[in-house]
Amino acid sequence: MLNDKDLHQLKTKGISPEQLRVQLDHFIKGFPHVRLARPAIPGDGILRLRDEEVEELVGFFSKNAPGKKVVKFVPASGAATRMFKDLFSWREKLKAGTPPDELMEKEPAARQFFSEMKSFAFWDDLALVMHRDCVDADHMLEAGHYLTLLDYILYDYGLDYAALPKGLLMFHNYGRDARTPLEEHLVEGADHAKNREGKVFIHFTVSPEHQKKFENLVKEKAPAFEKKFDVNYEISFSIQKPSTDTLAVDLDNQPFRESDDSLLFRPAGHGALIENLNDLEADVVFIKNIDNVVPDHLKHDTFLYKKVLGGLLLKTQEQIFGWLKQLENEQLSDEACSHAIEYAVKNLNLEPEAIQGSREECRRQLFAFLNRPIRVCGMVKNEGEPGGGPFWVSDPQTGKNALQIVESSQINLKEAAQEVIFRGATHFNPVDLVCALKNYRGEHFSLPDFVDPQTGFISRKSKDGKDLKALELPGLWNGAMANWITLFVEVPLITFNPVKTVNDLLRKEHR
Repeated sequence: MLNDKDLHQLKTKGISPEQLRVQLDHFIKGFPHVRLARPAIPGDGILRLRDEEVEELVGFFSKNAPGKKVVKFVPASGAATRMFKDLFSWREKLKAGTPPDELMEKEPAARQFFSEMKSFAFWDDLALVMHRDCVDADHMLEAGHYLTLLDYILYDYGLDYAALPKGLLMFHNYGRDARTPLEEHLVEGADHAKNREGKVFIHFTVSPEHQKKFENLVKEKAPAFEKKFDVNYEISFSIQKPSTDTLAVDLDNQPFRESDDSLLFRPAGHGALIENLNDLEADVVFIKNIDNVVPDHLKHDTFLYKKVLGGLLLKTQEQIFGWLKQLENEQLSDEACSHAIEYAVKNLNLEPEAIQGSREECRRQLFAFLNRPIRVCGMVKNEGEPGGGPFWVSDPQTGKNALQIVESSQINLKEAAQEVIFRGATHFNPVDLVCALKNYRGEHFSLPDFVDPQTGFISRKSKDGKDLKALELPGLWNGAMANWITLFVEVPLITFNPVKTVNDLLRKEHR
């Protein structure tokens, strides 16, 4: 099936023939559905902290974090194409002859967009770039020349927003200034990712075609924030590795080939970023999406709960390391071993009957359970947002239950019992995580060892008018972290403010 040209292409990307065969096998056999046991809720999988616990954890973080290397990890490679989907739709209708008044009447989102257009943080930049071409943006808006305005927003002779990633778009107004999400993450990092020397480490994963733009924006904006917050930024970037790309196949599960007969590979989703995370030199890593930011006057709860999550992580890690060192040195008595198991059941979501067998077998199982990467995940009350949520999931091999973040695409919603459990979820995953990547000896875990390879999924796409199937790797915060120690904590809804459509920037949380 593979010719010499194919083998050379695989070698260039860093993909072995065996890896390719595994990918093809996934297309043929598919992925098993996740088996939900029950939703994770407060008191059963989700911690709901009291005020005094919040205060204690903030204090623990503030005392212990500055002595560690804390890195803020921000996935920022996604293009803003979906954010402007409505704008493209309105543009096509206007171009086809729909009168502007009719568009405004039929489409409430269009009416809001154009009537509040001057409220967008990018308005001044739009007016400036139009002025360069001797076009008056105010006049165009007043006269209802919406098609011209849309073209200047979307295309490269204007702002070129349709081709840019969200991290480089103007999100928030600050009087005469405006900020991009990248800048808002610089502000956040200065609050909770600063070490004793005042260094702030932030890592952005970006697409290769946009990396230079990110670097230029950092060079332009970081000095002012360094002066304002008395910090020094250490900003780094990475791209998804070509070795994490996955083969595309046709509808008969045969390798999809380009017009030059080469194999078609595609980026395998954010799950590929487990490799980028694995390459970080860090003790503690905060993970948060690029578009989940708010203006300064709403950042208080974000700052507070970052330290709460970080404090819980560091406190939990300290306790786990204590047990592991005793287990390794065989200093743990039978009574103390029982206490360690009780601790794991009470604090780490270990099921009571999960560790069984002889004395040595119990110790081995306990050591293996504790010696894993740790993640503490914020969870917000479900307000109808699509996406992943916290569940107890049953392992098909062992029958044991474990906490997982599960996407709806992983569940067989045609099965009534599973659908009932899914609908019973009370909370939602806002992608607000803090992770510990080192073991009790100070060595980095090999994160790919903790991925559940059976949690990927297959999607339908097209290329040059031909249908194809694409393979998505296990998601970064679900399948790629499936075998981590996992804690879920309820956090305020105000800490979750993503921008999925352009009109989201008109919500009060982004004003």
